[in-house]
Amino acid sequence: MADENQELRKAGLKVTLPRVKILQMLESSEDHHMSAEDVYKALMEAGDDVGLATVYRVLTQFETAGLVVRHNFDGGHSVFEIARGEHHDHMVCLDSGKVIEFHNEDIEKLQKKIAEEHGYTLEDHSLVLYVKPKKS
Repeated sequence: MADENQELRKAGLKVTLPRVKILQMLESSEDHHMSAEDVYKALMEAGDDVGLATVYRVLTQFETAGLVVRHNFDGGHSVFEIARGEHHDHMVCLDSGKVIEFHNEDIEKLQKKIAEEHGYTLEDHSLVLYVKPKKS
């Protein structure tokens, strides 16, 4: 819990029990991409009494403070992941909804090259591939 307290303070947020519990949930989850509803359900299963509105509010505060990154993949709902500082892209399985993280240096170089060919400098990007399992 001490690590979470320090992270919250460093982000300029007051340490409260709901914030600590939500941050712990995001950091310990096997699924790196959780919706507010996923966080809420996991907290309820763990016996923590944190309301859904509080979860939404805290996740938005975390996003503003730079602790989490919000993604809006197809399907319209937001998912959140801990901001770890290293860049990666995503694949989303259209059948299962599973999110797969990946990093490919060739893709990164090509994106920079394309921006430069058009007279721009690439500042940031988001790449999401929507995939289906191969049929065998």
